[in-house]
Amino acid sequence: MTDYEIFPNAPITEAVLNIKVQPSGAVALSDLREFHAPIKARFPDESEKRVFHANIKLEKNVTSTGGENRAIGYLFRSQQDKKVVQYRFDGFTFNKLTPYEKWSAFKSEAMELWKPYFGKIQPKKIVRIALRYINRIEVPPTIKDFGEYFLTAPKIAPNLPQGINNFLMRIELPNTEIPATAVITQTMDKPTKSKNLPLILDIDVFSQVEYGKDMDRIWDDFEKIRIFKNELFFNSITDKAKELFR
Repeated sequence: MTDYEIFPNAPITEAVLNIKVQPSGAVALSDLREFHAPIKARFPDESEKRVFHANIKLEKNVTSTGGENRAIGYLFRSQQDKKVVQYRFDGFTFNKLTPYEKWSAFKSEAMELWKPYFGKIQPKKIVRIALRYINRIEVPPTIKDFGEYFLTAPKIAPNLPQGINNFLMRIELPNTEIPATAVITQTMDKPTKSKNLPLILDIDVFSQVEYGKDMDRIWDDFEKIRIFKNELFFNSITDKAKELFR
């Protein structure tokens, strides 16, 4: 395992740890809300997590629409600490916005918040685990080639106009040893007030191995996909990019 450099100005704007489950029995929305009381001092803000499913029918040139808007869980937020924990029928998610400290603290808090959910819901199995890190890399407006900062970068055919207003590139990479899959998304945000260009490097690594009785093994596997995530990050940026974080 490679010991990668820890940057004092890491570009992480959001870290997300997600566990998707298959519940073992009936779970009520009120059951999920009960998780708030023990952590309310740390996560004072509460809101429902809702989804909307639309139904569209085309019959004899007549379009009819309908849908269902339903709650699937709760989000508990700490605006001060910039953290969000989600308890849903189908799983658990922990988000940490910048400033991101270190993996050990992030993982430790996620484990603590997951424990009561696991104990009460008693899922039949875990069907997916994922880590997602969104990085925002601000580069000067004088940039001439995205290859100055990204080792994988968009390349325009030589006979086309070379100016780019925006781009979106998505690559899916397998890792059969873990096993896991990584989705790397690169794009750019609007220029800042100082005219810097924010380049986005979004790395989402997930494993769809099912866990039955040995559910504690997910934390060992989170370590593996984190290592894979680090390999992807450090092998996606140039030395010039790294200088921005030091």
